Amino acid sequence: MQQKRHQNFIMCINSVPSSYSQIITTKSHMKNKEGIHHRHYSDDAGGGGGGKKSARFTLPDVDSPASAAEDYVEITLDLHEDSVAVHSVTAAGGGAVEDPELKILAKGLEKKSSFGSTAARSASTRIRQELKRLASLTRHPQPVKRLDRTKSAAAQALKGLKFISKADGGAAWSAVEKRFHELTSTAANGMLPRSLFGECIGMKGSKEFAGELFDALSRRRNISGDSITREQLKDFWDQIADQSFDSRLKTFFDMVDKDADGRITEDEVREIITLSASANRLSNIQKQADEYARLIMEELDPANLGYIMIENLETLLLQGPVQTGGGESRNLSKMLSEKLRPTEEHALRRLYSDAGYFVADNWRRVWVMALWIGAMAALFAYKYAQYRNKAAFEVMGHCVCAAKGAAETLKLNMALILLPMCRNTITWLRNRTRLGIVVPFDDNINFHKVIAVAIGIGVGIHGISHLSCDFPRLLHASSGEYKKMEQYFGNDQPKSYWHYVKGFEGVTGIVMVVLMGIAFTLASPMFRRNKVHLPRPLDKLAGFNAFWYSHHLFIVVYTLLILHGIHLYLTHKWYNKTTWMYLAIPISIYAAERLIRAFRSSIKPVKILKVAVYPGNVLSLHMSKPQGFKYKSGQYIFVNCAAVSPFEWHPFSITSAPREDYLSVHIRTLGDWTRQLKTVFSEVCQPPPTGKSGLLRADFLQGENNPNFPRVLIDGPYGAPTQDYKDYDVVLLVGLGIGATPMISVVKDIVNNIKAIDEEENAMEEGSGGGPEPAPTFSSPMHRRKTGSGSEKHDFKTRRAYFYWVTREQGSFDWFKGVMNEVAEMDHKGVIEMHNYCTSVYEEGDARSALIAMLQSINHAKNGVDIVSGTRVKSHFAKPNWRTVYKRIALNHPNSRVGVFYCGAPPPVAELRNLACDFSHKTSTKFEFHKENF
Repeated sequence: MQQKRHQNFIMCINSVPSSYSQIITTKSHMKNKEGIHHRHYSDDAGGGGGGKKSARFTLPDVDSPASAAEDYVEITLDLHEDSVAVHSVTAAGGGAVEDPELKILAKGLEKKSSFGSTAARSASTRIRQELKRLASLTRHPQPVKRLDRTKSAAAQALKGLKFISKADGGAAWSAVEKRFHELTSTAANGMLPRSLFGECIGMKGSKEFAGELFDALSRRRNISGDSITREQLKDFWDQIADQSFDSRLKTFFDMVDKDADGRITEDEVREIITLSASANRLSNIQKQADEYARLIMEELDPANLGYIMIENLETLLLQGPVQTGGGESRNLSKMLSEKLRPTEEHALRRLYSDAGYFVADNWRRVWVMALWIGAMAALFAYKYAQYRNKAAFEVMGHCVCAAKGAAETLKLNMALILLPMCRNTITWLRNRTRLGIVVPFDDNINFHKVIAVAIGIGVGIHGISHLSCDFPRLLHASSGEYKKMEQYFGNDQPKSYWHYVKGFEGVTGIVMVVLMGIAFTLASPMFRRNKVHLPRPLDKLAGFNAFWYSHHLFIVVYTLLILHGIHLYLTHKWYNKTTWMYLAIPISIYAAERLIRAFRSSIKPVKILKVAVYPGNVLSLHMSKPQGFKYKSGQYIFVNCAAVSPFEWHPFSITSAPREDYLSVHIRTLGDWTRQLKTVFSEVCQPPPTGKSGLLRADFLQGENNPNFPRVLIDGPYGAPTQDYKDYDVVLLVGLGIGATPMISVVKDIVNNIKAIDEEENAMEEGSGGGPEPAPTFSSPMHRRKTGSGSEKHDFKTRRAYFYWVTREQGSFDWFKGVMNEVAEMDHKGVIEMHNYCTSVYEEGDARSALIAMLQSINHAKNGVDIVSGTRVKSHFAKPNWRTVYKRIALNHPNSRVGVFYCGAPPPVAELRNLACDFSHKTSTKFEFHKENF
């Protein structure tokens, strides 16, 4: 019994620049209820505005080949800008249409030959709906972890496969031509050599890759030799800068196909992998080039022909990008982009709004700074007015008033500068009190630096006023004027300027100024970070050691300051000598802190459990946790190693989580102390056994031959900005290089919370209700935990975390490989979204990273491991687009408070802070930026 005949066709009606005919061929035949099984779409249209396209639906084999020709129908359509017309409906063989249903369809279409743009859109919509229905019947489930090979090139073409990052047509060629003349100005033949080709076209950092590109372009044009003329360079440039994907694909294929036989062998694949890895400074991929070459051949040459063609390479290059963080509306994204776009407004109005934004974002800093400046101004004015009414004013004038006013501010600042360094006190205040709401404890180091600047200004005013004004006036005062000063300076009027300078007050003042100058200079970033290159032996003045030791000159400075305040020229009564009154409490608090620190570190010894040295000069120390040692993720400790220096203590972020039974830090070799520490521990390490990470490794194993580790003392923990991450619904964690250390502790802490949640849920499912109190969950915006007193406090609010780790070196990912894999395995609820960025790799779409992206997609799909990071977290190339990152979070979390925590080098700070302010003011999502001092 014959079944009903089905006819299916597709019309693609979009914006067409000019009219052309489109032929749609449909195959129908007698079939059973199983319906259509396969669908293939091919594009045969030529360039320009016209051509033909065919849509073919492949059905189960017909009974006889003879009937195949009758199963096809050709419908020719004329498409115009605003209309669609049926040209003809014929059988595939060119005969008349025999099928009654097709005749009815043809007549119906011919009657509607030109309805205008509305009819065209209506027909297109109906046909697309039919296509979707048909596709749902014919779609086969894709194999797990297999790359999708069915997407069209038009939809999934790479955004460039660019050989040059910036190619602006004629403008770009002008720059290339200029460099050509500069590079060939000294050449006798006026030709550009192969060795300078990369520099000429803008590939200065990829000399080897540029050389291979030169060879490929030369082979294509049968150019022999290693030099080219300007005309040949122009020809090369036209092909390099061609916007056609097919052209760039052919260029890339020619680079790989070195023997120009149209086939790529495994050896050629291995060579291009090595070349690409070298250009992107991916040493691990270079070492595994053989393995990855086999992987590509297995993927693209399943028939084991021993070679792949350009079609195979195209299939791999045209894989669609992985969509992350989906679900955001395109319309909403567009609206947000328009809202964030700067608008033209009056300068005064813009200044007013910017000032309002600044105060709203920095009100805690504003009131603290205002209070401090107000206190200094009040003290200066008070002392100035006091000496304005004394007899000394008649002799020394306003100079003595300015000197005494500046001295009073110096007393205040010399007292205040110690308080930001009282870390135990600050940690206690931020953990046990609510002062953190109004006091910016995170800015303690910055406030310390600002006070130091104020001290420098005060010292300058005080010293210059005395040395250049007061002392000369006393020397040249008349006998009558000096008579008023005898009670302060004695009966005999000095005749020498040095009488005042070599006195006790002068000597102590000058010594203090010299010591402060040394300490301030060596504390500057240029010296502290060892960015100045001094000859021997002056090179010892640069580096952290010089900064640390010179800062301890403050002991001498404070001693001299108290003595200087006792021996005053113009004050004799003890209760008017107020220097010691200003300093008594701050010095006592600071001294107590140092004693507590020394005592605590000596009674809390730690045992080294594991040592590992990783690529990038990073030393990892795993230590036993002292009894009673409690800390929060994001905090830091001070580390002392007597084998390096018995006096020096250096701060490092804790990378272990609070619930873990050990304490760990990761130390990057950035200075002399850290370099010596790495050397000391490397001496007791050995190459790791198979399966263990690290370049060198040593583990403490009970009952076996254990290494003789150097003695290490710790002090802490101390508060840091990142420890407050639990106060936010959503957190954005950004780590730059070794600055990822506090973020790793936070990520571990969240993972441990996830484990606790799963364990609690399993316990509840098994019916055990008498166990410990449930761990905080991520589903509620507010989480509380009962304290021992029965009161409640906010404990954990975070329900979503985004972690962005940006690093230059591929080897850096080894530092925390285990953590990232654990997060990927344990985070079933998708609480943590992790992104690794390797900035040594060229941006996605660049030809130099195209093969790396191909390998990355294949290996991650097949093995679930990223080839760049070596973890289950897929890596990105180049630097993140931070505006896009903020935008995604704002779209996904409206009306939420987002804590942005950054740790690393200073360059990205301004951009991250400005974006946080911009999005907070123009969206419903509030971003609060916190920076770790690095």
